[in-house]
Amino acid sequence: MTNRAKRRPRILTVKKVRQLSPHMLRVTFAGPELEGFPIGHEGANCKLVLPRDGEGRDEFEAYFAPDGPSEKVHPVRTYTVRAFRQDDLELDIDFVAHGDEGPATRWAQEAQQGSYLGFFGPSQPKITDFYADWYLIAADLSAMPVAEATLEAMPPDARGVAVFEVPSESDVRKIAVPKGIEITWLVQEDVHAPSTAQVDFVSSLQWRAGVVQTCIAGESSVIRALRSHLHKERGIPRKDTYISGYWKIGLVEDEHQKAKRAEAA
Repeated sequence: MTNRAKRRPRILTVKKVRQLSPHMLRVTFAGPELEGFPIGHEGANCKLVLPRDGEGRDEFEAYFAPDGPSEKVHPVRTYTVRAFRQDDLELDIDFVAHGDEGPATRWAQEAQQGSYLGFFGPSQPKITDFYADWYLIAADLSAMPVAEATLEAMPPDARGVAVFEVPSESDVRKIAVPKGIEITWLVQEDVHAPSTAQVDFVSSLQWRAGVVQTCIAGESSVIRALRSHLHKERGIPRKDTYISGYWKIGLVEDEHQKAKRAEAA
């Protein structure tokens, strides 16, 4: 078997598209390509391979055939598994709708029943063992899927704080959380302007006793500040934190990934 054959993605087909809020879309995929999809991977990363403009499905699928071209020609973007329903073979992925700035956003805003893309993954869920006395969740729109999936997976008696930063009051939604989780919504209209709202909020929290676990993701500069605060000022062990930059103001995903690797080196 060739390497190209080994790397063939699932070709997923859109069943429906739903507007969750002015700046968030949910795309539901369905069909036999989801046979064997792993259960319990909500919140995990996946890679979406996007068709080129005007590329038909046959041409798109032919690219991944064993004798297909070796060069990479399709945009690939990282997203989050929001939900998988095994009985219905349905998969939900949420997309931030912020104009037509990127290929994934454009694809999602134009998607309709029958649209398609390639899917690699999923990776492992971010948090699989909930053992803390309390939890801290922080996210902007880009990280809402992992935050919501994590909250849904928590024990029903979980306690803690969740803070979400969104671009408008209309993006505030009712989400499923354990009764002991206190939710705060922060509105930052210009998502491309540096924001300290989440950092200020977390810094001002009355810290609770006991072990805390975190699930925090979003814009890179915000994440850097929160990571420093939690590890250096609050003394939270790294093993108790999931904290990750999902994007960076002014950079496309490929540039952001290079910057992350450089920072980690």
